[in-house]
Amino acid sequence: MSEAEHEPKQPGRKAHGRWTAIALAAVAGVAIGGGAYAWRASQDGPAASQVTSLGQAGIGGPFQLVDQNGQSVDESALRGKWTAVFFGYTSCPDFCPATLQTLQAASEQLGEDAEKLQVVLITVDPERDTPQALNAYLEGYEFPGGVRGLTGTPEQVGAATKAWKVYHRKAPAAGPHAAHGGYLVDHTTVVYLTNPQGQLVEVLAHENTPAEAARQIRQAMDA
Repeated sequence: MSEAEHEPKQPGRKAHGRWTAIALAAVAGVAIGGGAYAWRASQDGPAASQVTSLGQAGIGGPFQLVDQNGQSVDESALRGKWTAVFFGYTSCPDFCPATLQTLQAASEQLGEDAEKLQVVLITVDPERDTPQALNAYLEGYEFPGGVRGLTGTPEQVGAATKAWKVYHRKAPAAGPHAAHGGYLVDHTTVVYLTNPQGQLVEVLAHENTPAEAARQIRQAMDA
């Protein structure tokens, strides 16, 4: 399901030294088909060259999508609160619901700070993930309260994934996964944490426990 990422820090913060390390670590979560595995890019691999090309403003940007209620949404939706941005899809058999449940549990561990955090799911499967499908999906699981699901045309979703450097590709489904509409989607598995200005400040790995995710989020809030 995924390739990799990096994260910018707010201007004036001690982010530059940390940025390279996080960028390299973030190029690590790839979920393929129904399962997930971690990989580490070699120095001369294609992912490594992508990592070194990204700067502080390399991830994130304008987008035009709609939420599960059919309301138009743009990048301004990421401002005003800390936001956990996750790219997934409703037919994902395991990783996507597990990640959203981890975010819910992490939010509960934040105590009063949970009110400062919102979760945004952007689909990588716009052909199947209509607003109605997203609404049914988000209501059918015990996901974080107020989680917002975003979709759009393939072109709109493609523009969003390009802005966020998100890898996604259809993969033929086999065995028990064949029931999920005939294909699965390999996609980036990390969670992007943005500050109330909409700037990327942290990347949460897909292996994180709720406690680890809560610790990273709290550290970012307190920085």
